[in-house]
Parts: sequence; C-alpha cells; structure tokens
Amino acid sequence: MNFAQELANQFSLQLWQTEKVIELIDEGNTIPFIARYRKEAHGSLDDQTLRGMAERLEYLRGLEKRREEVRGLIDAAGALTPEVAASLDAASTLAELDDIYRPFRPKRRTRASMAKEKGLEPLALLLLEQKPQVDPLAEAAAYIDAEKGVESAEDALAGARDIIAESVSDDPSLRKRLRVVAMAQSDLVSKAAKPDEDSVYAQYYDFRQPVRQAAGHRILAVDRGEREGFLKVSIELDRARALSIVESVCVHGTSPSSQEVRTAAEDAYDRLIFPSLEREIRAALTEKADEDAIKVFRVNLRQLLMQPPVRGKVAIGLDPGYRTGCKVAVVDATGRVLDTGVIYPTHSQTKKDEAARTLRGLIEKHGAQVIAIGNGTASRETELFTADVLSSLRADGKPAPSYMVVSEAGASVYSASKLAAQEFPDFDVTLRSAVSIARRLQDPLAELVKIDPKAIGVGQYQHDMPPKQLGEALGGVVEDCVNTVGVDLNTASPSLLEKVSGVSAAVSKNIVAYREEHGAFTSRAELKKVPKLGPRAFEQCAGFLRVPESRSVLDNTAVHPESYGAAEKLLSLCGRDLNDVKSGSLGDLTADVERIGFAKAAEQVGVGEPTLRDIVAELLRPGRDPRDELPPPLLRTDVLSMEDLKPGMELTGTVRNVIDFGAFVDIGVHQDGLVHISQICKKFIKHPGEVLKVGDIVTTRVLSVDLKKKRISLTMLPG
Repeated sequence: MNFAQELANQFSLQLWQTEKVIELIDEGNTIPFIARYRKEAHGSLDDQTLRGMAERLEYLRGLEKRREEVRGLIDAAGALTPEVAASLDAASTLAELDDIYRPFRPKRRTRASMAKEKGLEPLALLLLEQKPQVDPLAEAAAYIDAEKGVESAEDALAGARDIIAESVSDDPSLRKRLRVVAMAQSDLVSKAAKPDEDSVYAQYYDFRQPVRQAAGHRILAVDRGEREGFLKVSIELDRARALSIVESVCVHGTSPSSQEVRTAAEDAYDRLIFPSLEREIRAALTEKADEDAIKVFRVNLRQLLMQPPVRGKVAIGLDPGYRTGCKVAVVDATGRVLDTGVIYPTHSQTKKDEAARTLRGLIEKHGAQVIAIGNGTASRETELFTADVLSSLRADGKPAPSYMVVSEAGASVYSASKLAAQEFPDFDVTLRSAVSIARRLQDPLAELVKIDPKAIGVGQYQHDMPPKQLGEALGGVVEDCVNTVGVDLNTASPSLLEKVSGVSAAVSKNIVAYREEHGAFTSRAELKKVPKLGPRAFEQCAGFLRVPESRSVLDNTAVHPESYGAAEKLLSLCGRDLNDVKSGSLGDLTADVERIGFAKAAEQVGVGEPTLRDIVAELLRPGRDPRDELPPPLLRTDVLSMEDLKPGMELTGTVRNVIDFGAFVDIGVHQDGLVHISQICKKFIKHPGEVLKVGDIVTTRVLSVDLKKKRISLTMLPG
C-alpha cells in the first residue's frame, strides 16, 4: 500500500506533503515540533491535521500488517488463489479482510463441520448444482449411515443444508453487499426491558430510528441503557429484502434442489448472517459514536485548557462541603500557598458568623483580589455566603474581590494522587483540592495538566469511551495546548514539563532537580547540561520552553535556537538589533519586511517564508501568551437563585460544556442552563460546536425553569 497516496487522498493534500509528514514522523519528531518548526517541509499544516494523519497512518500500517498475516495464513492452508490474492489487495478495511479470511479460518465444531465429518459434503455440492433432474431425497438416501449418525434421508439433507448455509454465510462479497444495505435501510430499535420501571432511559422505551440517521449521543445512551438492564436494543432489517439478496447469489431456478438451497439460504441468513451483521452494525454505530464523542471532547478540552489565565492576582480557593466544612486556601500571584483553613458557612448562625469573619480576615490580610468557588456539593450555599461577605465589605467601603464558580471536576482525583502528595505532603486531601481550585482560576492549563483528562468532564459519556483511544486523543490535546502556549522553564512543575515536546517524565524530573541544585536556568542552552536530555530531545523541546531570566531575549520567545542566527540577520537587515526587541522599540517591523518582500527576506536570512513570518511575530511580542488574546473569564460580584429566574430574563453566562444536542451555560445560579441546538442561532447547524466553544461569554434569555427537576432552558435567539 502507498501510505502517502492514501493519506493524500483522504486529507486532500499533495503527495509531497504526505510523504514529508511520514518521513518526519518516522524520524521520531513530535507532532508539536513538526507543526511549529517544520512548516516549510509540509506546507504549514496545523497540529490537528498532522495528528489526524499520524493516527490514520498507524491504522493503515496496522491494516497492511493484518493483510500480510491473512495472506500468510491462507497460503499456509494451500488456498491462496489469484482471485483470493486480488481480493486481499483490494480490501480497504479490517472488516473486509476478516470477511475474506472467514472461509479459511479454523472453525470450532459447527453444524456444517459435523455434517462434513459424516461425509455429506458431496451431497451439498450436488444440491448446489441445482440440476432439474436431480431428486434430492432419492440422492440423500445413499448417504444413510447409522454409524455416522445419519439415520434417514432427511437427516442427510439437513446436514447438506447446514454445509450450504455455512458456505453462503462465508461469501465475502455477499456480506459486503448486505452490510451496505443494512447500514442504509435498517432501523435501530430499543424497547423497555422493565416496562413498569421508570428511569432516565424512559424516552428510549419505545424508540425507533433509521441507522443512517442515528445520532451519536442516542447510540451511546441506548448502549448504556442496555448495559444497565433498562433497554433491549436490536437492529431491524426488512427480512424479505435481505433474503432476496442472499438467494440471488446461490439460488438458480425452481428445481427441487433449488428449493433445498433456498431453505439453506434462509437458515444461513437467520442463524449465521443476520446475527453477525447485527453485531457488526451495532459495533460500527458505537465506534462512530465514540469517535464523534471523542472529537467533541477534544474540542471542549482544548477550549478549556486555553482559557485566559487570571494573572497577577492573589486568589482564594473555596472547596465547599457540608459536614466537614468548606476548605479555604490562599495563594499568591504565582500560585504559592500563603494560608489555609476550614470554615463552616452551612452550620449554625454562630459558625456562619465566625466563617464570615475568617473569610473577611483572609481577604484583608492577603489583599485577595479574586475568589474561586468549586461547583460541587454545597457550592450553592457557599456562593451565597461569599456574595454576602463581599457585599458587607463593599458596604464598609473596603475593596471586595470578585468571584467565579469553577468546575472542580477532577480536583478530587488530583488531590488524592501521588503527585499532589509530593506537592503538598503536609496538607490533607481536601485542602489540596482548595489549592487546586484557586490555581485553576489563575492558570487553568498549568493546573489541569496534573489531572487525567478523562476526569475533567467536558464531554459526553466519557466513561463509556474506549480508554486507550480516549486517553491518546485527549493526551494529544494537552500536548498541543501546552506547546502552543509555551512553558516557563524556571517555574513549571514536572507534570507540566513532561507535556512539552520531547520531554519524558524522567527528563522533566531531572530538569526540576537540576533547577533546585543549580538555581534558575539562565539560558536555553543550559538545558544541554540536564542529565538524559540529549541533542535530539533538546531539538524537540527547546523552542517550547521560555527563559525570561536569560540575557538573550530570544530565549523568551518561540523562536527555535536553530533560527537564532536567522532572527539576528533579519534584525540587521531591517536596521535593528536584539536590544530593540528587549526594549519593545522595533516599530513596524512587519512593514519593513514587507518593503523588502517576505520571500526575498527569507532567502537572505536562510529560512523559509513561514518560519520568517513566525520569527517576525515573536520578535514583535516576546514572551507573549496566545491565551491573552482571548476574552477574559466572566467574574461575578453577586448571585441569583433559580427562584429569581423568570421567562424572558436576559443573562450573561459562560459556556461550560458543548455536546451534540446543545450547550450548558453557567448563568450564575449554580445550576447550568441548557441552550438546545435549535436555540443557538437562526441558521441551521449540524453541531453546536460550529458556533460555540467552552469558555465563550454569551448573552442568553430564560425560556423556562423547572424547579423540581432543576432544569433551566435558555435561548440565544433574539427576542
């Protein structure tokens, strides 16, 4: 198989692009490195396209490996004819390869194999000829043999039909044809397994939808309902239509033998083909639903990780709780813990007053400017309590911080982890959660990389996804985000460093150990002194690590060390130097390069045009964080309750999750509201992700409020 050509066809790219991408991957380069620093080689493809190509390349190589395995197995059985070899060469999926191998696969004892053991295969072959003059019953009489268990002519015919049925079932072209028909014409059907029992799956107790139209979230819902014993799920296909296709490949004419073959064909379909086909369709639907859900999860996770940080502010993290109280952690602008404690705002009035004095004291003592409240148990009461404290501060003429309710998904996973124990050995689990909640507001990316992406909770049915597939997909998103933003070499934790291109877990620990022993890094070049960080790893990681303390301003940009010479030549060409970069007095460098011409300037400094454009952008804004270009998070100073909401009320909120059928928006009432896909915009959209992303600040209107079920329905359509 020509992998480069296959990728070019699938991704609508030029052959030279895919050839170069395969070469770069095979050389051991990481996707972030290829995307950022080898643009000329592949035509400036983005990291998501490159990652998709890498995944597809792995599949194609697995397909090719399986093709050769099957070829070898069939050849070993002495059955590799030119026709079979051609079919193997033409197969484009693993399912097609399995269909081809099916007739040759060693089988457990089946009705057909037992019939063959009884010597009935010649009778089956005779029936398949379907000659008009043949009397099946008379011919079968010759095969009666009590010792072999063939007691009558009818027994012989039944065994022959079993052989024919298996032969029909093993026809790869028939299976392929039926698979296409079934995917186009069958229905997905679910019924209540326990009709009298109410459940969250009630809407699927009498559900039917064409397979070709079945939405991914519905597939995943009925799959889960079936696993939990609430639903019976099946695929329904017009049997008469399917049988006509089966009979068309094996029944010829109306002779008595043809009637026997027709009976065998019906048995083949009912007993062998359709059950297998149903399993295949269910598996294909689930696989596609998983892929779509993982795609949504990837998009949502990317947007969550790329949320703008709340920089330079002392933050208080509140981890709400009832019986055990609300854990409090105060962290400085760099995330260093200044103070911790426990307050009880949900207990008696005396305890609540004491909690208010404690929180006010911490705000005033440390000059806290922002408060992060976890959205778990007792979050609502903690938010109301916090709003009252802030209101009292303002009433006394004192500065009051703003607050934000943040998702604490995964905080408990992190706080109980070995990493958290190493970071805060003297804190109990709940205090670690409070620190994590505060830091999530200060720098979402740096804090969330410490948590398994599956535990962050910005998708749908994530616990039902194939763990390996989901883990690889989300791990790729984390890696891309970390490398897009860049990492401060002198402040990054080991968990953040190991997400940097080319840096392993062992090397990340060595970097921190070196930093602790020798002090802050003073240049990127000093990385070469770190144990086990060789030239290859340095090439992959250096451009993504920032050293603000370096004497060379280029060490605090995304300009790769291999391009430092080109950057200095460019500055000289435009009558400037590195001091102008450091002082921010470059002026309109872009205009100067345009006067020379980007292509000509790139040739003169010895790099490609895409690299030159990246260098110019970095020189103009050294140390820039791409997240700063996004709208800041929505901070609040007061609070509403669901009881305050009225239809038509307009509220500003933050998109918390985007799923197949809509988006959940935090409007400041603890319970997120749902904007159904039909209420997002006037134009038709296939998925809410076409318009919304996690972290977007949106204006909504209340459609309805169900206090009993705690459901809020919102719209973004104009009134």
